[in-house]
Amino acid sequence: MNTSTYITYSLADGVATLTLNRPEVYNSFNREMALALQQALKEVQQNAQVRAVLLTGAGKAFCAGQDLAEATAEGAMEISQIVDEHYNPLILLLRQLEKPVVAAVNGVAAGAGANLALACDVVVAKESASFIQAFSKIGLIPDSGGTFMLPRLIGLQRASALMLLGDKVPAKEAQQMGMIYRAIPDEAFEGEVASLVQRLSQMPTKGLAYTKALLNSSFDLSLEEQLQQESRYQNRAGQTADFREGVQAFVEKRSPRFRGE
Repeated sequence: MNTSTYITYSLADGVATLTLNRPEVYNSFNREMALALQQALKEVQQNAQVRAVLLTGAGKAFCAGQDLAEATAEGAMEISQIVDEHYNPLILLLRQLEKPVVAAVNGVAAGAGANLALACDVVVAKESASFIQAFSKIGLIPDSGGTFMLPRLIGLQRASALMLLGDKVPAKEAQQMGMIYRAIPDEAFEGEVASLVQRLSQMPTKGLAYTKALLNSSFDLSLEEQLQQESRYQNRAGQTADFREGVQAFVEKRSPRFRGE
């Protein structure tokens, strides 16, 4: 895989680990890192060896959002161009990726960094980590899908308050309000994340991808339309090798050996 020094990549046992790697600036995004992450996501989509993706940050932070030094430098891109070329494609790639993506939030996730995490399929965080909708503190609006995802996760009233006030939300509180899946004690974090993503990598990948597609469509469709979509995707799932293996394993009273096919 061709990546920049700002995105590190490793592949082991079906898990592709993508690490945001600008720790000296809390993994804030510059153009090179944003485009490199886009390319990495495209490549893991095409790599049949990848069964699950882990997204995390180097150092003490997950991601502090946009690198404001770059955004405000002389001759810098318009903010709307940064959103259109950096963040919007990233959010769409994450939601359309036909493999489960786990965000392992190892420290602060602020602004676009918070919303990048929330666009992933499963979000876990160190108990010492926090989430901040920091946009209002500099006169901007939440981007990177934040106004779409956060109200659906925690409700309009809470999302509105967090976005307007810019309050810091500790990981435990984020779990309690349904913003993330789990807050994990710092000392157990790496081991539990590894176990979680490895578990996903051994599951029926196509079935997980169909589930993800249905969750995406549920935001827009009526109940009747969503039921029709469920029927279509269930038909596809029923034709996979993993379905046949799952049934055979059930009959034989053994653990299934899914291949992602």
